[in-house]
Amino acid sequence: MTREVTPLWQPSADRIASAQLTEYTRWLEETRGLDFPEYADLRSWSVQQIEDFWESLWEWFEIDADGSGPALTDRTMPGARWFEGTKLSYPEHIFRGKEDSDLAVIHASEIRETSEVRWGDLRAQVAAVASGLRSLGVESGDRVVAYLPNSLEAVVAFLATASIGAVWSSCSPDFGESSVVDRFAQIEPKVIFAVDGYRYGGKDFDRLEEVERICQEMGSLEQVVLCPYLDPTRREESIGGLPTTVWGDLLESGEGADLRFERVPFSHPLWVLYSSGTTGLPKAIVQGQGGILIEHLKKLHLHNDLKQGDRFFWFTTTGWMMWNFLVSGLLTEATIVLYDGNPGYPDLGRLWDLAAETGVTCFGTSASFIAACMKAEIPLRGGRDLSALESIGSTGSPLSPEGFRWLYEQLGSDLWLFSTSGGSDVCTSFVGAVPTLPVYAGELQDRSLGASVEAWSEDGEPLTDEVGELVVTQPMPSMPLYLWGDSDGSRYRDSYFSMFPGVWRHGDWIEITSRGTAVIYGRSDSTINRQGVRMGTSEIYSAALRIPEITDVLAVDLPREGTEGWLALFVVLGEDRKLDEDLTKRIRGSIRQHCSPRHVPDEVTQIREVPRTLSGKILEVPVKRILMGEDPARAVSRDSLSNPEALDFFIPSSDS
Repeated sequence: MTREVTPLWQPSADRIASAQLTEYTRWLEETRGLDFPEYADLRSWSVQQIEDFWESLWEWFEIDADGSGPALTDRTMPGARWFEGTKLSYPEHIFRGKEDSDLAVIHASEIRETSEVRWGDLRAQVAAVASGLRSLGVESGDRVVAYLPNSLEAVVAFLATASIGAVWSSCSPDFGESSVVDRFAQIEPKVIFAVDGYRYGGKDFDRLEEVERICQEMGSLEQVVLCPYLDPTRREESIGGLPTTVWGDLLESGEGADLRFERVPFSHPLWVLYSSGTTGLPKAIVQGQGGILIEHLKKLHLHNDLKQGDRFFWFTTTGWMMWNFLVSGLLTEATIVLYDGNPGYPDLGRLWDLAAETGVTCFGTSASFIAACMKAEIPLRGGRDLSALESIGSTGSPLSPEGFRWLYEQLGSDLWLFSTSGGSDVCTSFVGAVPTLPVYAGELQDRSLGASVEAWSEDGEPLTDEVGELVVTQPMPSMPLYLWGDSDGSRYRDSYFSMFPGVWRHGDWIEITSRGTAVIYGRSDSTINRQGVRMGTSEIYSAALRIPEITDVLAVDLPREGTEGWLALFVVLGEDRKLDEDLTKRIRGSIRQHCSPRHVPDEVTQIREVPRTLSGKILEVPVKRILMGEDPARAVSRDSLSNPEALDFFIPSSDS
């Protein structure tokens, strides 16, 4: 990839001076005599002297806890032990120091008007639901799960659960019944919060039958809390044979209760996240109250630079780790903004309208959404007041250089655009936002503080200006405590430490450039190697999507005897467009010109739809396995897909 010489954005002297990262650096100098002229110096210290770094954050953020202990007693991965001997509460830090009259949450959806919730009301609702959960027998360590949209109820229920010391886990209501059971049944929940249905793209989807079957298949459940969303008047006394309480009654039962926080050990589970579930049962990833608290305090303050007056939005569902990260925005003095619905309904301007309406200052979205807006030529400012907007975050997949440049063309040179990359495995980003550094097209600003990220060759050698495996060589506090049900830790070790023992291998291709920026090239197990040149599918997609007729694309590298591989490209075309010789030639020419002559596809095929997971990821590896002859049922769980019918194209017919 040709590197940009001139940055698209350079932080002003005032922005650098006012950044919390700058304040923290100055505090280190004043209190510890440490001098870090550049961000690179600070980052190097944070990953070399990791005990000193995390202990400094404990003090800087004034974490309130019982007991004391060293930041790290053992650096071994897996198995690093953090702040042993301390007890704390993640939600206690959310509510700490908040004035009742200040704005906490703005929430909107296709089915509800935009509404605001003040801290006093949020505190009262969380206290009431926590009291109600206690009356249902929920205790510290019990699991509480939610089949809810990105709504106020979900935020309240999560904070109430965590305040008791119970363990939270959620799926969005567009998940199929089997996908939900595959996830939740592993952790044996006691209570489920469930919605009666949801609205998406202007259509209503009743989910009570699914909720019935989900409850019937999980023998550990004792109680259902129904959140009427489609029909606010809906009431049920029993769902799936279980006693059922309606959300409003649960609130009423705990009305007037005081909000109490159960302080738990640093490594006490906070929530369970899940891998995509493309093959086998999804990994149930357990993360701790203390690890998430200190990591998210770091990330949201020092990297995202959220402050009082900010309004923090990220488009997500409750089935993606970005929902958990968005809720953690409440650890700052910013207001969080929730939205539930189709981001493209009634058109792709909907989320930009929401940003204008609510005064969003930090707008978080996915690279695919930005690409869709660019493709549809949505005028972002067109009649909207986006004057409050200061930054845009992009994640989920690599954002192309064209996407970077388009956003700056649309929104102006004052915009801070940060692309980030991390994952559910750590519920944070390894690389991404740094408010004091410039932005270059197609590049992530730098590696995060405390994240010892490197690009490694297959032989375990660090690489610069070359693509390698994304590895983390030192522990981070938000790494999984364990995988649920993995009693001997074998699945945990196989998932992250089998390639490089003692070193976390994340499964992405990354390039660390000479100037410290990073480029993500997609999953390392779907990367295409030609004559020693490794190419992430994101670069092939970027080149293919330059062709106006193409709306979506999937690349699969298949083994063929006597070749380096057979590169099959599957393209989705605009309405009424058919793939012909001329279009195929232009697709190949674009990839040759903008990507690599070595990675021109051997075959281009038109399909109706690219199969994707429920979190929007392209199904590259499972499709490859199916095309190589693996049983589709073993290659992928159809319930983990947002569009399972799209997979049918790749499955051989029984009479073929």
